[in-house]
Amino acid sequence: MRLFASATGLLAILSVLNTSVGAAPTKSGFEISWEEAYAKAEKLVSGWTLEQKVNVGTGSGNEQGPCEGNTIASPGFPGLCMNDGPTGLRRAYNTSQFVAGINCGASFDRELTRQRGAYMGEEFRDKGVNVMLGPGMNMLRVPRGGRNWEYAGEDPYLVSAIAEELVHGIQSAGVVTTSKHLIGNEQEENRYTVDTVMDDKTLHEMYLLPFYHAVEAGTASIMCGYNKVNGTYACDSDHLMNTILKDHLDFKGFVMSDWWATHSTVNGVNSGLDMTMPGDANADSVTGGGLWYGKNLTDAVERGDVSEERVTDLATRIVAAWYKVGEDKDYPDLRFNYFDSNVHADLNVQRNHKENIRAQGAASVVLLKNEDNILPLKQDSAKKLAVIGSDAGADPEGLNKCPDANCSRGTLTQGWGSGSCYLPYLVTPLDGITNRVDDSVEITHTFDDWNLESAGKLAADADIAFVFAKSDSGEMYIVVDDNPGDRNNLTLWYNGDNLINAVADANENTVVVIHSVGPIDMNAWIDHPNIKAIVWPGLPGQETGNSLADVLFGDYNPSGRLPYTIAKNIDDYVADVSPELEVEYTEGVYIGYRHFDKNEITPLYEFGYGLAYTTYEYSKLKVKTKKNSDGLKLTDTLASASLFVENTGDVDGNEIVQAYIVYPESADQPPKQLRGFEKVFVEAGKKQKVNLDFTVRDLSYWDVVQQKWVVASGEYTLLVGHTSLDIRQETTFTL
Repeated sequence: MRLFASATGLLAILSVLNTSVGAAPTKSGFEISWEEAYAKAEKLVSGWTLEQKVNVGTGSGNEQGPCEGNTIASPGFPGLCMNDGPTGLRRAYNTSQFVAGINCGASFDRELTRQRGAYMGEEFRDKGVNVMLGPGMNMLRVPRGGRNWEYAGEDPYLVSAIAEELVHGIQSAGVVTTSKHLIGNEQEENRYTVDTVMDDKTLHEMYLLPFYHAVEAGTASIMCGYNKVNGTYACDSDHLMNTILKDHLDFKGFVMSDWWATHSTVNGVNSGLDMTMPGDANADSVTGGGLWYGKNLTDAVERGDVSEERVTDLATRIVAAWYKVGEDKDYPDLRFNYFDSNVHADLNVQRNHKENIRAQGAASVVLLKNEDNILPLKQDSAKKLAVIGSDAGADPEGLNKCPDANCSRGTLTQGWGSGSCYLPYLVTPLDGITNRVDDSVEITHTFDDWNLESAGKLAADADIAFVFAKSDSGEMYIVVDDNPGDRNNLTLWYNGDNLINAVADANENTVVVIHSVGPIDMNAWIDHPNIKAIVWPGLPGQETGNSLADVLFGDYNPSGRLPYTIAKNIDDYVADVSPELEVEYTEGVYIGYRHFDKNEITPLYEFGYGLAYTTYEYSKLKVKTKKNSDGLKLTDTLASASLFVENTGDVDGNEIVQAYIVYPESADQPPKQLRGFEKVFVEAGKKQKVNLDFTVRDLSYWDVVQQKWVVASGEYTLLVGHTSLDIRQETTFTL
């Protein structure tokens, strides 16, 4: 049936795509326990002077050498090199560009995500970087938010699961993770001064939940953000850093500031800030204070404003994190320099990591529409293909010509800002499609987004027309096409809406492919009768063309699911980027699908939505519970469910089983909440048993009076389905 030629190494890639990936272990030969790490750290730090202890928490300046930040060495401790970013090592050569965080969410794949983390950790370690400034785990509260693409979506359970796997993966490779940004950093506008106001229930159940999971996974560092939270700068907040992180969560690692997010010496360190970044003594920083620690902190101790015990604590936390991931033994020297591309240019640390990038790229493709089963491409309908739009090609000026991805030319593989990284190479969508067909298939293309007449003519002469469009965003220190970090609107960039309509007007078999940082407004073309398929690859990294081709040509049965809601009308979203200096989260926990459910608003595509080339049936859902008692920890299993998933089609595939909980009324919770998911591979015509476990915290709510997680007594409903609205099985249980 295939007239399409196999790409080089395709069979090896497919073995990753369609079988369970061996996840990196929770601990490796590098990692040790916190207890062991503290014993070593306390012994080392006990021999230091006050100044030496202060040094390890003091940044030595921004971009000193290749690192985004450094701390000062002390006897037996070399100091730390810190670098972005969440898609790969920032401004380094011969390193990989992985799928974006939002694609990790779209894959709903714990194993590929943990493997991604382990591979990223290997590259950071090979280059001599001690601390990776990631993963990001803020929430997609506002669809226009500039850094949404770095995170994993709108649901705190999904974001938590992705964050947990990344922490395990990265630290298994012997690199410190920095879980960020604590907390309420959901927009770029006014990020240095905005006051994020939220109630205690919202803070814990929505925005803190990923940090709970990161701490439990062993994250060695947490970054406090720029913004204020309930009137206090996050990096000055005793409530966030001491009461919540270090007391309530029993966080053992260190808290670092975002770059120039420190606002004080005495209040900062006493409130729990262990490390200030980047530490420029004479910098005209956004907070106006420059160094903050260093001699300022030493003087504060000598005045009695800060205890030396507290300085000993911060130094011990930092050194313990270094010991915990095994950086004290045979750690590589720094081996990259973005000021000179020739320095260590021959040090290639990519290994076989492209296999994970391609696999997770394919696994995160969301198939939104597929009328007449136009996909996967078939021999009798694909003799002549048209590929239209600049998003299908490369930057005409070459790879990595835009610092920190500060332009949007060619196909979109990542957003812009500190979370971006260089491409070692790029397989464009046009490349991916071209490489997969034999000589009997003719492919024509244009990268011109503006000549609609030419696009229409090209489309009219093809059996199937692929039209590519995109929507970009990033960090606020860069403005791209007049978008200051946050997107100005949710429309497609570079004439995308008009281009799609022009192609669809000319070809009754139009396939729309969207690379986007988040939701878009589709109203300009969604009802066009000639649009037979909509494919949503997100931000897939360097293997984007191969990942897309794997799905288009049927070598991978799509299993990606939307990690956010796409509304019919943009006014249906509950929140937007605000220009105010005080932003109240008045919606509470009702963001994303919770808001749509509560207000009975029908979205265009719901959270968790995604089609496949086969169909699945669910059956025999059962639940067993344990007796809740004071002896159970929040991470202990309280209820377990099982069901069967049958592949009723004729194509093997991966199903994403999504589990939602309806709580007793007394818990005051949204209509339903994601509390579990499993990706399960099911052969055509076969069944697979799926097991789902729910912890004490999964079934709890935050009691603002008791200041703890509480399991409500009463009847719970378990909803298990293909999407958040397509529920296939349900049952009840009592706790």
